[in-house]
Amino acid sequence: MSTAAIILIVTLFIAMIIGVPIVWSLGLACVLSIFADGKIPITIISQRLFTGSDSFSMLAIPAFILAGDIMSKGGLSRRLVDFANALVGWIAGGVSLVSIVACTFFAAISGSSVATTAAIGGLMYPEMVKRGYPKDYSSAIQAIGGTLGIVIPPSIVLVIYGNITGVSVADLLMAGVIPGIVCGIALCIAAFVIAKKNNFPKEDKFEPKRLGVTFKDAIWALLMPFIILGGIYSGIFTPTESAVVAVFYGIIVCVFIYKELSFKDLWPIMKNTSKATANLMLLVVTAQLFGWLITYYRIPIVVTDMFMSVASNKYIFLIMVNVLLIIFGMFMEVGATNLILAPILAPIAVAFGVDPVQFGLVFVFLLAMGQATPPFGTTMFVAAGISEEPVSEVAKRILPFTAVQIACALLFSFVPALSTFLPSLVK
Repeated sequence: MSTAAIILIVTLFIAMIIGVPIVWSLGLACVLSIFADGKIPITIISQRLFTGSDSFSMLAIPAFILAGDIMSKGGLSRRLVDFANALVGWIAGGVSLVSIVACTFFAAISGSSVATTAAIGGLMYPEMVKRGYPKDYSSAIQAIGGTLGIVIPPSIVLVIYGNITGVSVADLLMAGVIPGIVCGIALCIAAFVIAKKNNFPKEDKFEPKRLGVTFKDAIWALLMPFIILGGIYSGIFTPTESAVVAVFYGIIVCVFIYKELSFKDLWPIMKNTSKATANLMLLVVTAQLFGWLITYYRIPIVVTDMFMSVASNKYIFLIMVNVLLIIFGMFMEVGATNLILAPILAPIAVAFGVDPVQFGLVFVFLLAMGQATPPFGTTMFVAAGISEEPVSEVAKRILPFTAVQIACALLFSFVPALSTFLPSLVK
């Protein structure tokens, strides 16, 4: 490995360790590496930054962020919670199951784990506490349920992964459906077992009439993922165009049907989306420059040779990736891990014969799990902020659910059909 390549990697990690924001850590590492190389013109920086941002598919990111903001503030989260309560609230530990199911539904709207935790947690945490659930456990449920936000489509992280690795965004979005549902069910089973063990309360009985009423009220929210994925795979619109469809769908539902937003309310929502998009896009294009340098210095080949010397087959490789990403998820933010490791690991996975769509799903699922793992899980911090409980206490309650997600990650790693079945149907 060349001196410039070593400088690229070492500078990045030193900068992050001393607390430099990830975007500036990436930028500094790229600049110092280019100067150390001496053969790459400095103009490559502006060229690669422009090329990275000049992408039609990247337009999906601000549109999905905007759609999620509109729907979270337009009454959809409350209706989804009411429907989830009617659906599973009567089971032992019902309100905890309601939180997880509501997070699963809201994940199909927001595309963001943090937004899912904040929207559903703000509604469900007080309800759980009111019904006698421990505060730290109630907070942990919101954190773990929120992780589904970047697994179930539409997922902003899957869109970014597809853009930086060249894997079909449409296939990645479809790949998240079954694993997201499977993980949601597994988390519900874990919550049920814990509830039975601790004699947590439940609702009196199942009421079909109430289920029908709440389903009718929430139908507009529940239809959105079907409209998005159906439109993509029927050829009516592209994944990028689907994000814009989601925005207009959200406006129609929240302004004209539910009437909980006015056009005046849309302006501050769009300003917030603009700020979030600017920060995210700066990070993405800088990371793409970093990814280009990684390829230029042939770092994936070096890492592949290292993996090949240790891993005898793709299953050993996938286990190593699981361990690696669990560790990274504990200490690094999802966006940083995605942008740094995806361009390195994705080609290695292909070299080992792993389906690129399956690997993308496993990769993002492990990133999602990291959002609730101590010491730096973002959904854990959001949930702890809502509950005002110590992070350490919330983290202890999360651990059994983390074990469930690790089991799910291994399942998705060794059973490719769970992530490739739906994309294969429409090819």
